[in-house]
Amino acid sequence: MKQLFDTVSCQCSKLVTKTYSTSFSLATKMLSNAIREDIYNIYGFVRLADEIVDSFHDYDKTKLFNDFEEDLYEALSNKISVNPILNAFQHTYHKYGIEKSMVEAFMKSMRLDLNKSDYKSLEEYKEYIYGSADVVGLMCLKVFVNGDNDKYNELKASAMSLGSAFQKVNFLRDLKADVEGLNRSYFPNINMDALDENSKQEIISDIEYDFERGLHGIKKLPIEAKFGVFMAYRYYKQLLKKLQKTPALQIKNSRIRVSNPKKIELLMRSYVKYQLNLM
Repeated sequence: MKQLFDTVSCQCSKLVTKTYSTSFSLATKMLSNAIREDIYNIYGFVRLADEIVDSFHDYDKTKLFNDFEEDLYEALSNKISVNPILNAFQHTYHKYGIEKSMVEAFMKSMRLDLNKSDYKSLEEYKEYIYGSADVVGLMCLKVFVNGDNDKYNELKASAMSLGSAFQKVNFLRDLKADVEGLNRSYFPNINMDALDENSKQEIISDIEYDFERGLHGIKKLPIEAKFGVFMAYRYYKQLLKKLQKTPALQIKNSRIRVSNPKKIELLMRSYVKYQLNLM
């Protein structure tokens, strides 16, 4: 039965989320049961695409990505795929009316990661961020507002800012892996090989501006989504705080992370702030 396969597909996306990101998985658990599965489905899709361009170095990544992209658009057209991750995603895609242009923008940015090594202009950088992060935030927002187009339009800019903030934190945290392992440098006009404190602070100030705009939108989210998104916001803010305190040289030579006990502490503190309306 197709229904059984759909159930298995969604379980696969949930497994991908829990395996690849403990922090995102923890935040997703704080969402309402009514929307949690669809967020897993979105994450499973974007994680799989990202994994192809970032990890499968011993294989023809271009061919793998081309095959994945072809399977993706067939899944969206046919409303089914034997790839369980794509089958789960197409279900959420159609359920919430996610625009195809969002998917196309995401895939365009992922394709850039196959060959592009740096972003020399602010325009290139913003376009990459839009496709790799902003549209993911918009896909999730489609789920959060559940068809309320007025609410979606009201929160669209904030969702994009929050997506940008998360992605930029990831760029700074993963600096060593991106520069040394993948030969990539995302921040324009900054020499990542010679990152200094002034350049680091310039990046952090830009991220803090995105966070400020993002928090404005979180406060207006439906109750089903608000705490889960606030939890993700708090985690990434904590990660940014650690990056700010870490010398630039250390950021270039190690991966900064938030420990699991700290994540649990953040969860408890975030819940108190949420209950007391101190967001």
